[in-house]
Amino acid sequence: MKVVILAGGLGTRLSEETVLKPKPMVEIGGMPILWHIMKIYSTYGYNNFIVCLGYKGYVIKEYFANYFLHQSDVTIDLKNNTTTVHNNHAEPWTISLVDTGIDTMTGGRIKRIRPYIGNETFMLTYGDGVSNVAIDKLVEFHRNNKKYCTVTAVQPSGRFGALTFEDDGLVSSFEEKPSGDGAWINGGFFVCEPQVFDYIDGDSTIWERAAMENLAKDRQMTAFKHTGFWRPMDTLRDRNELEDAWVQNKAKWKIW
Repeated sequence: MKVVILAGGLGTRLSEETVLKPKPMVEIGGMPILWHIMKIYSTYGYNNFIVCLGYKGYVIKEYFANYFLHQSDVTIDLKNNTTTVHNNHAEPWTISLVDTGIDTMTGGRIKRIRPYIGNETFMLTYGDGVSNVAIDKLVEFHRNNKKYCTVTAVQPSGRFGALTFEDDGLVSSFEEKPSGDGAWINGGFFVCEPQVFDYIDGDSTIWERAAMENLAKDRQMTAFKHTGFWRPMDTLRDRNELEDAWVQNKAKWKIW
């Protein structure tokens, strides 16, 4: 089963990092968050990836085209124009890097990679979020329900600390990151049947609006509830928190 990763957005809320690189190439622990996402899937044996490129997509192409240079010691002989790679570690990945347009919406990007999918079930996620979701159980859930699409549903934690205080103003408790309001939201990590392409009109289609709304309307979408770790990287604060977790060996998404 192939894994499709949406990696073409502008990442405007992370402009401190994305002025020079696409958002999926922002690093956590010295490695692009895109790499972390791919490692999650690879841990479960899914090693065939289709990456939907857009904004500064050439940076992602360059990274994987020169993966050995980024990850290994090398000796470069300029006189003889040779390069020797030392102590290399190659991931068992096959990666199709597909230009899906600069201004194309998420649904349009998915539609554009249809020729690479054929008539097969595929997985889909965003190039800026990590999780310890059990991919094997997600796939099993999808197959058992026999719908066109399964979305991983998550409950994000609150963004701000919560105070509880008495009438006189005395604070009785404080919680740094309380649970959210109990609502389940789209956490990515989809499993899709090829029929979902029929719900996408073209480049202007937003996957999270017309496509998902109509799939739900037609009762062709199920939700796999994930109560474990999930975190998007929307802002610099998010990036820094993920980096801190990695440095402190508390990266819950590191399942490899």
